[in-house]
Amino acid sequence: MPKVYINAIAKFLPNDPVSNDRMEQVLGVVNDVPSRARSIVLRNNRITSRYYAIGSDGQPTHNNAELTLQAITRLMDQSGADKTKIDVLSCGTSTPDQLLPSHASMVHGLWQNKPMELNSASGICTSGINALKYAYMALATGSAKQAVCTGSERVSSWLRADKFINESERLAALEQNPIIAFEKDFLRWMLSDGAAAMLLGDEPASSGSSLVIHWIDGISYAHELEPCMYAGATKINGKLVAWSDASPDAWLSTSIFAIKQDIKLLEAHIIPKGVQSIQEVMRRHQLNTNDIDYFLPHISSYFFKDRLSEAFAKAGIDIPEEKWFINLHKIGNVGSASSYIQLEELFNGKTLQRGEKILLSVPESGRFSYVYALLEVT
Repeated sequence: MPKVYINAIAKFLPNDPVSNDRMEQVLGVVNDVPSRARSIVLRNNRITSRYYAIGSDGQPTHNNAELTLQAITRLMDQSGADKTKIDVLSCGTSTPDQLLPSHASMVHGLWQNKPMELNSASGICTSGINALKYAYMALATGSAKQAVCTGSERVSSWLRADKFINESERLAALEQNPIIAFEKDFLRWMLSDGAAAMLLGDEPASSGSSLVIHWIDGISYAHELEPCMYAGATKINGKLVAWSDASPDAWLSTSIFAIKQDIKLLEAHIIPKGVQSIQEVMRRHQLNTNDIDYFLPHISSYFFKDRLSEAFAKAGIDIPEEKWFINLHKIGNVGSASSYIQLEELFNGKTLQRGEKILLSVPESGRFSYVYALLEVT
């Protein structure tokens, strides 16, 4: 098959970075009671700043499609590419602005480009790298010559305090503690907004470095494990009940559209399945850890970085920590855009040497999926 190259990467992070002590000012306080989970979560994830596409007044400054367009515009300006020669637009996100039409359709509408093929990758964190894989396959099969792929999130509006007021008031009316459940409050202090885009071609860039894609490989364990991270549903006895099967009153009174995470399930499986999955892809592709020059794992918290490093060591996976490249602390967890933003900083900020290999690792706790990609500087 033809080789496929990543020839440019760009990101867009909205507004000024938000420090830990300003988070609740921007997101709001639920029921006038400061979150008890915030300090605990921040101490563990060690994130010190993040970006929100909402202002201090809580009003949106960008929607998801607009964030994505900003990243694409920067990509085109940075690379000097002609947008009319792009054959495929492939977009991944966890947080589209609407149920229908697709996210890629909305981005294409804003971009005002020519007629082209579109792909929208759904899911959570792996949706961004799955969008990359679709673009990669389109070029590798010869059905396209240039593609743009994106990862983006606009989750801050989902985390605003006003989204939880009805549930809090219902709990108070029932004379229960009007504090939202930890599974919902936990993620309010984890997630960030932003977008990034990559330009793929069937030839390397005419100047500067490119990254040739050797392979992109994913593994899901949904056949073994119940849902862990979800939105637009309630979880009953390990199974999800869709929002469309709930009453409209329940949509508000139980914050059914809030993003939720089963913390116990996350802690029990995210690391063991991470080890199992990387062992499998390394075996499939006969990859030796000595071949890896940079390891870019997407993690939601430095708490998991420490545990992943320990688990790798026990499993005989020797990737020294000096090879790990993570920027979570200053960017926040941008979900499907995180691996793009990591790679953007490495690609644009460091002097990479021809022949160096980069391994991307993107886990997703939705129902425990993992995607890996091996890139080489050329």
